[in-house]
This record gives sequence, C-alpha cells and structure tokens, in this order.
Amino acid sequence: MNSRKRSGVFWGAAMLMATSAIGPGFLTQTTVFTQQLLSSFGFVILVSIVLDIGVQLNVWRIITMANKPAQEIAESVIPGMGKLLTALIIFGGLAFNVGNIAGTGLGLEVITGMDTRIGAVLSAVISILLLTSTNASRIMDRFVQVIGFLMIALTLYVALVAAPPYAQALHHSFLPETTSFTAIITIVGGTVGGYICFAGAHRLLEENIPEENKVAAVSSAATRGILAASAMRIILFLAALGVVSKGIILDASNPAADVFRQAAGNTGYRLFGIVMWSAAITSVIGSAYTSISFLKTWSPWLQKNHRTLVAIFITASTIIFLLAGKPVKVLVIAGTINGFILPVSLLILLIAAHKYKNANGYQHPKWLTIIGVLIALALSAMALRVIFE
Repeated sequence: MNSRKRSGVFWGAAMLMATSAIGPGFLTQTTVFTQQLLSSFGFVILVSIVLDIGVQLNVWRIITMANKPAQEIAESVIPGMGKLLTALIIFGGLAFNVGNIAGTGLGLEVITGMDTRIGAVLSAVISILLLTSTNASRIMDRFVQVIGFLMIALTLYVALVAAPPYAQALHHSFLPETTSFTAIITIVGGTVGGYICFAGAHRLLEENIPEENKVAAVSSAATRGILAASAMRIILFLAALGVVSKGIILDASNPAADVFRQAAGNTGYRLFGIVMWSAAITSVIGSAYTSISFLKTWSPWLQKNHRTLVAIFITASTIIFLLAGKPVKVLVIAGTINGFILPVSLLILLIAAHKYKNANGYQHPKWLTIIGVLIALALSAMALRVIFE
C-alpha cells in the first residue's frame, strides 16, 4: 500500500466515523441543548470531546491490532456476548437510521420542494446503489470526505452570519453557569455511541494495512474523526447561540432549520436543506455499512449476501419512517440509547484486550485502559442518573 492510498484509507475511515455521527439527530441535539444551556453548552461539548477521544483511541486500537471485528472480540470474552452486542448495535443503528432517512427527505424538500416521503425514498435508493456497487468501499470513502467538508463549510458561513458572543461562549466552555448530565450522555452517545464508534475501525479491517507505524496511524485517524465531528458540533453550537442569544425562540418542530433561517434568511434555509441532506445520507450510509459489518461475520451465507442485507436494512428504515414519521424527541432519545450501549461495549473490548494476547505482540497500554474504564464508569453513572432523574 503506497503512502497516498494509505492516507486516503485512513482519512476515509475517519470521515466515515465523523459523518456517521453528524446526522439529523446530531443537528437536532446540538440545537436543542444550545437553546437550553446557552453558552454553557460549550462546556458539554468540551467534556464530550475528551470522552470521545478516549473511547475512540481504545476501540480503534483494540479492533485494528486484533484484526477482528468487535463482535468476534466480544464473543471471545463471553460466549453469546458477540451476538448480544450485534443485536444491540443493529437495534440502535436502525433507530438512528429511521431519523437519518427522515432527514434526507426533509433536506430534499427544503432544497427542491419535493414531498418529504419521495425525497426519503429517492435518497434510500441512492444509498443502496452506492453501498452495493462494485468498489463500494472506495466510493464510500470519497463520498463521505467530500460531503463532510461541504457540511462544515456551509455551517461555518451561517455561524459567521449569526455573530454569536464568542467571548462568552469561550468563557462558559471552561466555567459553565450550568450543565446537564443528560446533555453529556446524549452528546457522547450521538458522537461515539452505538454503531458509530466502530464505523471507522471496521472500515480499516477491510484493508491490508502494513504493521509499520500502524498504531500511530490508527490513533491519528481516530482522533481526526472526533475532531472533524466536534468541529461541526462547535460551529453549529455557535450558529445556534448567535440566534438564541438575541432572545429568539426556535421553532420546536425543526429547531436546526430555524437557526439557519433566523441567521441567514431564505438563503440560510436553503443551506440548511443541503446540510441536512448531506448529514442524513452520509449517516444512512455509515449506519447501514457498520450495522451489517456486525451481522455478516456470523455465517458464510451472510458474508456472501451482505450487499443484500444492506439493501434490506435501508429499506426497512425507510418503511418505518414512512409509517411512523420523524418526531424531534425520537432523534434526541436515540442518542441517549446509544449512550447506554457505549459503556458496555467499551468494557467488553477492554477485557478482551488484556485477556488475549495479539498474535502480532501488541499490548494495549495500561494508561489507555485506565482511561477507558474511567470513561465507561463515568458514562454508566451519568446514564443511571438520567434514568432516575
């Protein structure tokens, strides 16, 4: 693997993870919590970045150095645990994907005026064609990179127009006036919860990555993925803060769209349509790809027919959306659900990393293990507090 191809693969994996996180739920959650916590939401973002990087460094290193997908690693710890993890990931992925499909329809409705349901079906067809095409992985890598940077650029424009109180946002990011455990667990769950934290690592397993400098390259890609997703979150937070700090009450039925509209008028609203469609379709792709990567290893038949499984997964998500709709509350709850899954899957991988020695002699660092355990315990405590609030 030459250096250019190697760089493309790692960037593709990083952006697959980042764009999997940046979906309709991501846009909704960020806007809703900004309206609730105002500039203090910056502190929640800062905490989530630290937690997210700790999670990703552990997950990506363990999976890529073991050269096995997460479900096989989990199965080696406790028989049946891999199948349970697969079921949890597919359930969480499907829950998120209903919102992702809804987002594609909403985005195309804003851009073109077409019916939301027609836009959703059209986007589902595009996703299926992309993921079932020849050389699908390479096409997916390029697609998520281009779309990911486009989303960030367009949202940055809206944030600049919104003119948020930058000094106040910076001050309260380190010294918040208020905070929320629900916001932290939801934001972490929406960034690295459920299937999302495995997306990039499972993508790297498809490549024959040389062992030379592998650990450093994997760690760098994992961090880049988090920083890309976090950059989008920070920019959207500033855009929303610029609007709500002026005393404007956002439309509860679609708060993210209202941020773009209030900040930049009709032009902003059209830009929101592009950002929403981009965020949604890349998340449809990431959710389907990663969820099926958990399922396909359980039998040769599933492996052989994994493209058909991807099509079924996306089709099922689309049908559920057409029947059930897309309430904003569901998108927020889905992030919380994935936040509950995360501590369990992280602890399983950490146990496996120290229970079995890798054939290549890799030993997972104790300092990284301690960080991973502390994060898992902290997220578990926050999740329990949210449940019993």
